Amino acid sequence: MPRRAAVTAAGAAAAAAPVADPDAAAALAAGDANVAVVRPEQYDAQLEANVARVRGLFQGFELPEPEVHRSAPMHYRQRAEFRVWHEGDACHYIMFARVPGCSTPRRFRLDSFPVGSEAMNVIMSEVMAAAAASGQLRRKLYQVNIHTTLSGEAMVALVYHKRLDEAWESEARALRARLRAALAERHGGGSGSSSSSSSSGGGGSSAGSSGGNGSGGGVVHVIGRSHKQKVALDADFVTEVLSVNGRDLAYKQVEGAFSQPNSGVSAKMLAWAQDVTRGSGGHDLLELYCGNGNFTVALAPCFRQVVATEVSKSSVEAARANLDANGAHNVFIARMSSAEFTETWRAKGTRNRLKGLAPWEELRLGTLLVDPPRAGLDDESRQLLRDFERVVYVSCNPETLARDLRSVEGSHRVERFAVFDAFPYTEHIECGAYLVRRQGGGV
Repeated sequence: MPRRAAVTAAGAAAAAAPVADPDAAAALAAGDANVAVVRPEQYDAQLEANVARVRGLFQGFELPEPEVHRSAPMHYRQRAEFRVWHEGDACHYIMFARVPGCSTPRRFRLDSFPVGSEAMNVIMSEVMAAAAASGQLRRKLYQVNIHTTLSGEAMVALVYHKRLDEAWESEARALRARLRAALAERHGGGSGSSSSSSSSGGGGSSAGSSGGNGSGGGVVHVIGRSHKQKVALDADFVTEVLSVNGRDLAYKQVEGAFSQPNSGVSAKMLAWAQDVTRGSGGHDLLELYCGNGNFTVALAPCFRQVVATEVSKSSVEAARANLDANGAHNVFIARMSSAEFTETWRAKGTRNRLKGLAPWEELRLGTLLVDPPRAGLDDESRQLLRDFERVVYVSCNPETLARDLRSVEGSHRVERFAVFDAFPYTEHIECGAYLVRRQGGGV
């Protein structure tokens, strides 16, 4: 199950939200082709404003000083979705944004995307140039989804309102060669004519690098999609490599599935989660909403055993692949909802869907990790917080985080609190809270 909704280019830049920067508003009103305005000189101010807003939400809490984890100010986003607009035989990317004085979002042309990785911007340009030269690629092209990585791999999904045939595949193969050559040339790697068709996951690029630009070594996968049809020329996934506390972790990221778009900040979140759970090797971790195993992979070495739940079949498959790739063999994944697992665990009930899990009496579940959707925890999961000595709560919505933490304010204290600027220049911010049961807090 995706942790957050997919974000289009419009959502990443100005997504139907008022444009506060007067220069940006002027650019939008003038129909400027580079409407995804990024002003690095304003990065510190916008981050301070978001941190202040989070502080305000937690007024009255016994909250430690927030640990603030910054993003690169430009080229930090590894994936985005771009709508395509057609005018006769020409087409271009578009976004929708609200500007002062307009009651409805306006459409604007988008030729570059400075919040996107440098590799993404190369791919944007090359895809549109190829579409201009090829009717097969251009006709009824509705959307272009670009996914790059710090490890150097990339994939492009072209979404159509038509059936894809062999003629389209021939043009798509030419596009793939063009993209690989362009990215290889950008990085001094030669012609980029390699015929490699598998995701190696190599590179080991540091996710903490300042640019977060995506190394772009020339490995690009092209995918075509239309109604009830998907054509992958080779792979439909990339392998991201994040450097976390000195260790490279490899993650399979499947086309169309959720992954944290700001890989640099994602690595910082994983490092923080490792830091707060060090010394937990004597007991077990229960993780709800594990997704593709993003935190599971990083935290497995910190615990005796990890029990994780996830309802999405594709996410469970990706999580198991990621665990195997990273040698994490002390993890059991239950394909069931968090509420269903919680009910079964509390009642020590039947285990028809938990075959392979150690008996209840052998588990030492002492830490709970939750990374819920923006709506926060459901009632059953919120009650579950009280059952654990320690809780790691990762939140993409500080408002629902504050609500959920109030429910355990009497039993737990916040020992560590972090703010992660995963979406610079927006009001969206990620938070992490590490809770420890108070003395006499009870269950």
